[in-house]
Order: sequence, then structure tokens, then C-alpha cells
Amino acid sequence: MKITDIKTYTMDAYRTNWTFVKLETDEGIHGWGEASLGTQENALCGCVDDLKRLIVGRNPFEIEKMRFEVYRDIYWKGGPVLMSAISGVEMAMWDIMGKALGVPVSTLLGGKVRNRVRMYANGWFSGAREPVEFAQKAKETADLGVTAIKWDPFGKAHMTLTNEEMEKAINIVGAVRDAVGKKMDLLIECHGRFNPYTAIEIAKQLEPFGIFLMEEPCPPDNPDSLLSVKKKSRVPIAAGERIYGLHAYVDYLQRNCVDIIQPDIFHTGGIFEGKKIAAMAEGMHMPISFHNPSGPVSNAAVLQLASTVPNFLIHEIMLTDGGFRKKISNEKVVFDNGYIVVNDAPGLGIELNEEEIAKYPYKPRILRHYTGTLTDIRPKDDTIFYFEGIGKKEEE
Repeated sequence: MKITDIKTYTMDAYRTNWTFVKLETDEGIHGWGEASLGTQENALCGCVDDLKRLIVGRNPFEIEKMRFEVYRDIYWKGGPVLMSAISGVEMAMWDIMGKALGVPVSTLLGGKVRNRVRMYANGWFSGAREPVEFAQKAKETADLGVTAIKWDPFGKAHMTLTNEEMEKAINIVGAVRDAVGKKMDLLIECHGRFNPYTAIEIAKQLEPFGIFLMEEPCPPDNPDSLLSVKKKSRVPIAAGERIYGLHAYVDYLQRNCVDIIQPDIFHTGGIFEGKKIAAMAEGMHMPISFHNPSGPVSNAAVLQLASTVPNFLIHEIMLTDGGFRKKISNEKVVFDNGYIVVNDAPGLGIELNEEEIAKYPYKPRILRHYTGTLTDIRPKDDTIFYFEGIGKKEEE
């Protein structure tokens, strides 16, 4: 079998844009990957096009060889554009192999160690601005059977927080904790926006609420900043979504600057690279939680990988990316009492509809300048849950 063509499809997903990679073969089997890189979509698609001459003609089963040789033969290494392009292609090769052999990717990775993975909800807070609004949204989410939620309570703050900003953020967290009780796990997102002394103070203020983790408290370009926070924080520190390639993770892991590592498999080199990073973390008794705020192919790939990783911790789901996901794909996400069931279909178990994708044309978005809510930038029928079984609680 030989790869005959590579195509990219970029679509508006309202919060950002998603970019999918399709590999075609001379035996009629195709594979899907995802390389969604918000705000750099055109560069990404151009890079995939540039990589065609290094990939077309290859055997899609030779995944490790492709990743090694393509990375080796690109002089300007690393960075989000190249690594995302390689990741999308790599993911699609796993999909082809699984389809050709009639087995899920999890089998090719050594088999599952679990049939379902615990999940946390992101995006549940749509429209909330004040503590009482976050509390109401959190209660509604808990009533669906969700057992862990993540959000950023810090508004537009950058590097430092005024006393007023800190008070409001902590009041939001406190209101959510009061609304959902002690059983719900709370994950706090910082989006890499704070300097170390501010992050340390945030962790101190959050400690009474029993926080599951604090994500990316400092910018990702200086692991020593994260290390200084981790040393003084009793809240577990997580980071890693904006590190690109296996070698960069070596530095993070050797410095031991986080408690939980969070690679993004469609930015760091692909599924197998994610498996290797997980193995390195496992050797340090460090849990791993793959970053997953994007589209259906990413979600399918992360679930396959996570089911095979002994030290996997928890899976990210965007709770309200609903109607349009069902229109562009055959994605089947089965919710089971706070967990997601892992699909056993061949390959990644996902197919996309190119005609439907074309109905959501690419729209440039500037994430830093985005101040609206999910509901006021997309059709109302698109802010629905895409889970099967959501809202059905286990009978007592």
C-alpha cells in the first residue's frame, strides 16, 4: 500500500478553526488526522502541502519511519506549525493501518488497559461572568452527571492580578464549590498568563477549595517559572500543551517542573509520540492528561491512546461543541457516569463528511481579542451536547 495524496480541510468551529488531514492510498483506504492550530491555520496547511514530497509514495504502515525521516530531513525543526503538520499525517496513518487490519488503534498500541476514561468538562460556563452565574452553570453541569469541570476564572488579567481581580476570581471558585459540593473535582485554567509570584499567590488562595489541578499558571517558554510555582504550591500544577516534540518534554520532565504533564498529540508529533511521552512520565510516577479542546478526530485519537496508557489521569471534553460536530462526522461519544467509553471500531473509529465541512468555511479568529460567549457567536442549535447518555445518572 502506498500513500497517493494528502488533503487538508479547515473549518470554522466558532471558538477557533479546526484543520483535518486526509491521507489517500492506492488501495482505496483513507485515513483522517487532525492538526487544528488556531490562528496559524494557513501556515499549517502550507506546511502539510510542503511535506507532500516527503510523504506521498510511502507505506502508511511505516509510521515511525515517516516521523523520524521527515523530522530529520527538515532543517528548521520544532515549533507548532511543523510538529502539527507531522502530527496530522501521523494520526491519519494510524487510522489507515487500523482500518486495513480491522482493529482499533488501541490494539496496535499494545491493547487497552481500560475500556473507559474519566472526563472533565470544559466550555460548560458559556455566558457566565459573575460568581452567581458560574455557580448556576456549574450546578446545571453537575446535574448532568459530570464529575469534574475546568474553567478560567481570571477574566482578561495578564501576568499580575489586582486585588479586585483576585477577589472576583476566588469568589467565582468559591461560588462554584458551594454550588456543586465537595464531590465534584474543580480544575482551574490559567492559560499561561501569570508570572511566578502571582501564580504562587493564586495557588495559595485556591488551596482551601480542594482544587484537582491548576493548569499552565505561567507562560510555557520558561520551565523554571513553572518549577518555582510547583515548589511553593500545594495545588497540583499541570502544563505541557504548548511544548512541541519529544525532545522538549525531556527538559520538562528532567526539571520535574509539573505534577501532571499535558501533551497535545496533534501538536507534539502524533499518537506514538504521545505514547512515548506517557512512558517517560510513567517512569517518574507522573500522571498524564492529553490536551483535547478541539475536534472529533482529535477526540477519537486521544481516547484510543488514553485507553492504552497506564498513567493516564483524565480526559478533556468541550461540553457544548454540539450540533456541528454531529453534522460533519459520525462521532459517537458515549457518556457513562462521568466517564467516556472507548470506541472499538477499526482505526480511529471516525469518519468526516467533506461536503458538510465545506458549509463551515474558514473564518480568521484572534483568540486573545475574543470577548464574546460561545452562545453569541454561533447558531443556537449548535450549542448542544453531543454526548450519548449525558444527563443519565447511575441508579442508586
